[in-house]
Amino acid sequence: MERKNVVTLKGSPVTLVGNEVKVGQEALNFKVTDHNMANKTLDDFNDKIKLIASVPSLDTPVCDSEIKRFNDEASKLSKDLVIIFISMDLPFAQKRFCQEFDIDKVKTLSDHRGADFGTSYGVLIKEMRLLSRAIFILDKTDTKKYDQYVKELGMPPDYNAALTVLKEVISTG
Repeated sequence: MERKNVVTLKGSPVTLVGNEVKVGQEALNFKVTDHNMANKTLDDFNDKIKLIASVPSLDTPVCDSEIKRFNDEASKLSKDLVIIFISMDLPFAQKRFCQEFDIDKVKTLSDHRGADFGTSYGVLIKEMRLLSRAIFILDKTDTKKYDQYVKELGMPPDYNAALTVLKEVISTG
């Protein structure tokens, strides 16, 4: 499935590949890779509230700011919360980035092998084989409570909107 005119890069539309899970629906499982080249899936985070951010690359200024902000802010909210950043960056690059910038409260996972997350969540950019910038909030039962597909790839997400919903989900358990 392809969707056009959802996201732009410098004002030019790009094509997103994959299904879009709607708010209220159960989130799809996915397979990605951690720093140690081990497979990780959504099931690895059972019984946790999840903020999942997809980003084009950690080594870009907007992604760099985004992961640092969530590492500082959202990680203080609840022990029942896991923050996951997924990109096409190789696991080695993600590990280096996290070590260099003391990112220790956010889990970084790579979708480089099969783009499984990208196609399961509808954020794979066909033209570049990168992930578009988006935020998904899932409750402990993996029901999608919030999504934000950032319209312009080079822009940050609406942090306040995401954090407001995240706090609501945490308060309702």
